[in-house]
Amino acid sequence: MGVNMRGKSLLTLLDYSKEDIKYFLELSRDFKRKKRAGVPHRYLEGKNVALIFEKTSTRTRCSFEVAGFDLGMGVTYLGPGTSQMGAKESISDTAKVLGRFYDGIEYRGFSQETVEILAKDSGVPVWNGLTDQFHPTQMLADLMTIEENFGRLEGLNFVFMGDGRNNVANSLMIACAKMGVNYTVCAPEELFPADDLVARAKEIASESGSTVTLTDNVEEGTKGAHTIYTDIWVSMGEPEEVWETRIKLLKPFQVTKAVMDNADPDAIFLHCLPSFHDLNTKIGKEINEKYGIPEMEVTDEVFSSPQSKVFDEAENRMHTIKAVMYATLC
Repeated sequence: MGVNMRGKSLLTLLDYSKEDIKYFLELSRDFKRKKRAGVPHRYLEGKNVALIFEKTSTRTRCSFEVAGFDLGMGVTYLGPGTSQMGAKESISDTAKVLGRFYDGIEYRGFSQETVEILAKDSGVPVWNGLTDQFHPTQMLADLMTIEENFGRLEGLNFVFMGDGRNNVANSLMIACAKMGVNYTVCAPEELFPADDLVARAKEIASESGSTVTLTDNVEEGTKGAHTIYTDIWVSMGEPEEVWETRIKLLKPFQVTKAVMDNADPDAIFLHCLPSFHDLNTKIGKEINEKYGIPEMEVTDEVFSSPQSKVFDEAENRMHTIKAVMYATLC
């Protein structure tokens, strides 16, 4: 496939074509095969990358670090509060400094504007590991997992249940629209995505032959779905007092066995993780004590079922991130 991405940043999938995304997925499959077969692929030896994390992480950090090491690169992790960026030094100045040291920069934090400044002023590829608006690297893993289970993307029905305005939902809507997947947000109207982004997604979907639908009817929204996807109800950085309101709004949109039974017989369940599906977390216990809800966005019955592909999806973060770094640095 004749695609050249050298030197390009990944800030949002809006900047990438369907063919570009197919290329990422093709590379990802190849890297997954190599990883599982124990075939070395240190194609980027001599290069170095910086990982800037203003928000904590498990999968994103580990995926970038292992992917970098597997490709033969040096990796520097800058965790929350461990750099001067935004405090004693401007984002622009930090970008100009890091661009002299590193061949690529990952950023996980709050503002989309921050990752855009890093990309503009560093002079090297910058990869968005999550902002409040978009989460493009997660999308590639999601698309890869769906394709692994169905052998295709085009024409499938995808449903996101929960806060339809969050970064994951925003990015999923764009990813599905680009790849010809019919996308449905199943959420209360108060949590529908922004009108301008919906309009953009519908325009993209019309070109790929898919649809974008917003509904607050769970039965209608999930009927015949091939993939049911959810996320935690309160995102990182939101105040604690949001929980009570969000639980009341979203309890009817919990992913249950009844929801999965209403979907396609071969439907899969996905979640970007972490998930509050039981009481084995500090936050899960606190929410249960305060609001009497032992499971939140998904029941443990669904999360632990054969339909759940969440750990395949988590592993695929590593393979897809490896593909992104290779494609933009080689």
